[in-house]
Amino acid sequence: MCGIVGVLGSHEVAPILVEALKRLEYRGYDSAGIATVNDGALARRRAVGKLVNLSDLLVHEPLAGKSGIGHTRWATHGAATVTNAHPHQAGAVAVVHNGIIENYRELRAELADAGVEFVTETDTETVALLTHQYMKNGAGPVEAAKQALARLEGAFALAFLFDGHDNLMIAARKGSPLAIGYGTGEMFVGSDAIALSPMTDRISYLEEGDIAVITRTSVEVTDANGNLANRAIKQIQIDSTRIDKAGHKHFMAKEIAEQPGVIGQALSHYLTDEGEILLPGDGIDFSSIDRISMAACGTASYACMAAKYWFEQIARLPVEVDVASEFRYREPPIPARTLALFVSQSGETADTLAALRFCEGKAQSILSVVNVPESSIARESDLVLPIYAGVEVGVASTKAFTCQLTVLYLLVLKAAKDRGVLSEAALADHISALRGLPSVINTALEQNTAMRDAAYKLSTARDVLFLGRGHMFPLALEGALKLKEISYIHAEAYASGELKHGPIALVDEEVPVVVFAPRDVLFDKTVSNMQEVMARKGKVILVSDAEGIAEARDGVWATIEMPKIADALTPILYAIPAQLLAYHTAVAKGTDVDQPRNLAKSVTVE
Repeated sequence: MCGIVGVLGSHEVAPILVEALKRLEYRGYDSAGIATVNDGALARRRAVGKLVNLSDLLVHEPLAGKSGIGHTRWATHGAATVTNAHPHQAGAVAVVHNGIIENYRELRAELADAGVEFVTETDTETVALLTHQYMKNGAGPVEAAKQALARLEGAFALAFLFDGHDNLMIAARKGSPLAIGYGTGEMFVGSDAIALSPMTDRISYLEEGDIAVITRTSVEVTDANGNLANRAIKQIQIDSTRIDKAGHKHFMAKEIAEQPGVIGQALSHYLTDEGEILLPGDGIDFSSIDRISMAACGTASYACMAAKYWFEQIARLPVEVDVASEFRYREPPIPARTLALFVSQSGETADTLAALRFCEGKAQSILSVVNVPESSIARESDLVLPIYAGVEVGVASTKAFTCQLTVLYLLVLKAAKDRGVLSEAALADHISALRGLPSVINTALEQNTAMRDAAYKLSTARDVLFLGRGHMFPLALEGALKLKEISYIHAEAYASGELKHGPIALVDEEVPVVVFAPRDVLFDKTVSNMQEVMARKGKVILVSDAEGIAEARDGVWATIEMPKIADALTPILYAIPAQLLAYHTAVAKGTDVDQPRNLAKSVTVE
C-alpha cells in the first residue's frame, strides 16, 4: 500500500525521492508528495494522481535540499486530495505514514480541546500535530517523536523530518514494514528494498516496535522496551530488485510470460536431482501433524483452497481454509498437533499477519509461504518456504500465484511421504509431472491468440460467470477475481454444481460463462452444468484440453485448448487462461492493467 522513502544525502534529494517513489508505484497509490529541509527550512510539494503529476509540479515549483522524505498514498482516511496527501506538516515537523492510527479520534479530540486546528481528514495529521505539541512544550525533535509514538495505537511505519535539522530523520515501525539503507556519508529509509536498491545494497529491517534515530553517519535503534538494538545489515542482490518490462507492454504481461522460468527456479530450490524434497532448516515432520489450518487473503486464499484438495486427496490430511480477515474474529479452537500455514506474496499482509499472531502459542508449528523471506510474516514463522517468484510489480498477482501453488504442491508430497500414504513409485510420478510443468505452461502460453480473441468477446459484457468443479473451483474464483481487478467487469465464480441452486437465474444471452473443465473424473458433471447454461442462451467459453473440447464443443461460444497434464496439476496450468483472459479483456477496455483503481499490491492495513 502506501510507500515511504527517506534520504539524508549529499546531493539534491527531490529527484532521488521521486525516482525511489516510482519504484514503489507497484504498491498502489492515489496521491504522492515529498518534503525537504533546505537552509534549515521545511518545504513540501504534493499532487493527486500519478507521480508524473508530482514531477510536473516540481518542474514549475522546484524543491531544493539534500534531506527529504517522500510518500505515495493509498487513501484510507479522507479522499484523495492534495490536502490529504502526505507528507503532513505541523509547524516544525513533517511526517509520512503507512498504516492506520486506530486511536486517532481520541488523540484528535484531545488536541482539539487544546485549541489545535486540523486541516485534513487523515489519521496521519494527528501524528504530526501531536509531535509538534510536544516540541512546543519544550521537547527536542527526538524526544517529541518518541513521546508521540508512545501514544499511538494501531499499525504504522513512520518517518519524521524536522525544520532546522537537515541531518536528522526518525523512523518507526509497528506492524508495517520499514527498511534502513546504508550508504557512504548517506542514509536511506524505505518501505522495502526495491525502493532503496539504486542507492545502496546494504539494508537492515526494523523489527516490531523499533524506533531509529538516523543521521548521515549513524543509526541508533531502540526496541519496543527502549533498549538499544542494532539490527543486522544484509547485502541484497540488486538483480533481485530490478524492475523493468523487458519489452512487454505491461508488467502483468511480462510476469505471466515469466511463469515457466520462475516455477522451474522454485522446483530447483526444493527438489534434488534424485527427486528428494528438501525443505529449509529443520523442515517439518508431517507424521506429527493431525490437521492443517490455512489462512490468506485474495489470490493467496485461492491458492490455499486448491492446496486443501491436494492435502486431503493426496496426503489424507484434513485442512481448514479461512479468509485471514475473518479468521481470528471467530476465535477458532486450535487443537494440539495443528500446523498453521499462512500464504502471502508480500509477507506483510496485515490480516494474514494478525491471523498468524493469533496462532502463536496455540499451533504446534507456524509455517509461511511467502515471496519476501525478510518480511514480517516470514520472520514470525517457525518455517519459511520462499516461492522464488522474483519481484512482482503488477497488482494482479500472476507468477506469485503459480509459484505459491507449486511450493504448496511440493509440501503436499512431503506430507504424503511423511505420513506413509504415498508409495515411492507414486511419489516419483508426481515429481516427474512437476518437473514437466514449466514445459507444459510454455505450451499453454502459445494459446495466447485464442485467449485474446475470447477476451475481446468478454470486453463488452457487464457481468461474467466462472464455473469449475473440484480442483477447478478455486481457479474459477481466481479467474473472476482477476477479471474484476483489472477490467472492472463484474464477475462471480461458482462451483458448477451450485449453478442450479440460484446463480442460473442470472444466465441469459447477455451473460458470458467461462467454464474450466479439463477432461478429468468430474468432466461429465461439469459439461452437464454447461449444457444447462446453453439451454438458457448463455454464451459459454470452454477451457479444456483437446479431448474435452472434442467431446463438448457443440454450441459453445468459444474454446481455449489447454495441453494435457496430470489431473492434480490442473490448478497451476489453468491459472494461465484465468490470467490471460483478464489481461486481454483489460487491454481491450483500455484500463490500467498494472495499477488498477482502488487497489494496492501490498495490503498493510486491516
